[in-house]
Amino acid sequence: MTVTPTMKRPADGKGEKPKGGRESNLVLGKARTDRPSREEAESAIRTLLLWAGDDPDREGLVDTPARVARAYEEFFAGYDADPVEMLNRTFEEVEGYDEMIVLKDIRLESHCEHHMVPIIGKAHVAYLPKNRVVGISKLARVVDAYAKRFQVQEKLTAQIANSIDEVLQPRGVAVVIEAQHQCMTTRGVHKPGVSMVTSRMLGAFRHDPLTRREFLTIIGNPASSVGA
Repeated sequence: MTVTPTMKRPADGKGEKPKGGRESNLVLGKARTDRPSREEAESAIRTLLLWAGDDPDREGLVDTPARVARAYEEFFAGYDADPVEMLNRTFEEVEGYDEMIVLKDIRLESHCEHHMVPIIGKAHVAYLPKNRVVGISKLARVVDAYAKRFQVQEKLTAQIANSIDEVLQPRGVAVVIEAQHQCMTTRGVHKPGVSMVTSRMLGAFRHDPLTRREFLTIIGNPASSVGA
């Protein structure tokens, strides 16, 4: 069985799904407890430099393993973040406001789990509150919490929408992500300028065409300004 970042190897070796209806502890924001040490990580980076054909002891590369390890702590800070906890502090004193709340053009930086190269783009998030609202910065933080992990865009889109839906229990949630993948633009087929658009519509955004159309109108034409 292949063990992915959202799975734990069962003691009996069988591919049982984690209990509780969640993908794993990583979805809850709990980092692995069996991480290699910083020294082991830096040693692995030295090995990659050697494998690439360079000398990790030359002046320009001697501090690169430490720099890369520090960069990875920033790139993948989402493994230490709990998106659910971020959404738990909500507000009810909104004078009965129940119209659409949209946060558009959220800068998104992630990494492809297949080639470990950047995914750069924008996320648009909306929800229809029922009884409570959340601070808008929390929506951006939830995007970051999931984006700063190894990802595929489809899963990232679903994770953001599902978390908001589960915690806030609104009348509807919509998430659209438009991004460029360097695994496609700088390697492989080498097609720069190509943007991928994914969406997740829940509740009223899925079932009510007018609500969905209003949201899409607000965020504009997807992929029109990715990378700007």
